[in-house]
Amino acid sequence: MNKNFIVEEENRLDKFLSIQLQETRNQIEHLIKKEYVKIDGIVITKTGHKLKINQNIEVTLPEVTTKEALAINFDVEIIYEDEEILVINKPSNLVVHDAPSVNEPTLVDWLKKKNISLSTISGEQRHGIVHRLDKGTSGVMVVAKSNEAHLFLSEQLQDKTMGRYYLALIDLPLKENTIVEKPIARNPTNRLKMGIVNNGKSAKSAFVKLALSQDEKTELISAKLFTGRTHQIRVHLSSMNRHILGDILYGFKGDSTKINRVYLHAYCLYLVHPKTKKIMNFIANIPEDMNTYFNKNFNMEEICEKINKTYIINSFGSFC
Repeated sequence: MNKNFIVEEENRLDKFLSIQLQETRNQIEHLIKKEYVKIDGIVITKTGHKLKINQNIEVTLPEVTTKEALAINFDVEIIYEDEEILVINKPSNLVVHDAPSVNEPTLVDWLKKKNISLSTISGEQRHGIVHRLDKGTSGVMVVAKSNEAHLFLSEQLQDKTMGRYYLALIDLPLKENTIVEKPIARNPTNRLKMGIVNNGKSAKSAFVKLALSQDEKTELISAKLFTGRTHQIRVHLSSMNRHILGDILYGFKGDSTKINRVYLHAYCLYLVHPKTKKIMNFIANIPEDMNTYFNKNFNMEEICEKINKTYIINSFGSFC
């Protein structure tokens, strides 16, 4: 499928297409470098190409028939469902929605296969998606089943009446409960990563100590976000020389053959229901791989005590 755009003001090619296609700069970079973009009939592979007014931009979106042919051979746990919202426990290594660089079934594909009613205001590829999780991150997400619910939930994201508490296993214990407030933007030397960048977008995270492993080398912590930047928890932990187990991209040095994904789990979601206006809380069961790690390395009695929803919420209330 081809899409055409006329340049109305000078801009960089990647910035222009990111706005027009409503995709991330990383996804746009993939399109440009794969020669899917033409300017006035000429293929352009430079992401920072300077556009001139009245130029014609033609984008050939990759065919999705290959991806569609892939079997959706997975299931997703439904935590709660009514006419307005669906709350699910996303498994790790599942992409939330489609993008030019994605060639595998997504959560949205699964939702559509289940014939679940979805909001449409985020576009074809993101039906129902109000907020997301990284591919490797597991845990609780809410999906909007109507446009009205989607708008209401989006407003809650902005005013912070909806949010999540995360669990993470890190490779070096924190010295104390802490708040990190450092700006985040695309890493200038590695486009796969985000980083602390002076002129980046403001980002604020809070971290709470929960339990030490029996050898006191790793720690279970909880995280709460005040902003929603890409890779925010991972970047802010890395800025303190702490890394989530399995997070090789941001500096984890452990045995990746035993830990094959990032041990980050969105554990608790709180929101105001779009229709009843009641405050609701949801817990996403901890994945089997993380539970196995707990059993081998932690005192399970302490783990059960510390992952209590009330305990976690009260822990943050004491300092933020």
